[in-house]
Amino acid sequence: MRVISQRYPDIRIEGENYLPQPIYRHIASFLSVFKLVLIGLIIVGKDPFAFLGMQAPSVWQWSQENKVYACMMVFFLSNMVENQCMSTGAFEITLNDVPVWSKLESGHLPSMQQLVQILDNEMKLNVHMESMPHHRS
Repeated sequence: MRVISQRYPDIRIEGENYLPQPIYRHIASFLSVFKLVLIGLIIVGKDPFAFLGMQAPSVWQWSQENKVYACMMVFFLSNMVENQCMSTGAFEITLNDVPVWSKLESGHLPSMQQLVQILDNEMKLNVHMESMPHHRS
């Protein structure tokens, strides 16, 4: 971004998070709560399968024998899935509230050369549009 700031000193660069689709946000929220409940059950040692009238699977028995490792695995694996749900991969560029690049639409990030070329073209277009006489109806 230093190249852009040097080339266009008056340009303001802002970044913000692009929210994922609501279903993915809900999945991430559910996983966040489920993770805490599961860790709590592992620590306390309450068998949720007995409550459901089921035999506990071997992974549950392993978690009771290895509580620290089980809690760490639950924590890190659920965080990995939550982060994947919340990551959109968006890289959207607007200039004067006009979209000029969308990673969501194109599927890739622009190279620095492409980015400079896009901004050059948009700046020239803006200067051309501002220099045109305004017609009154």
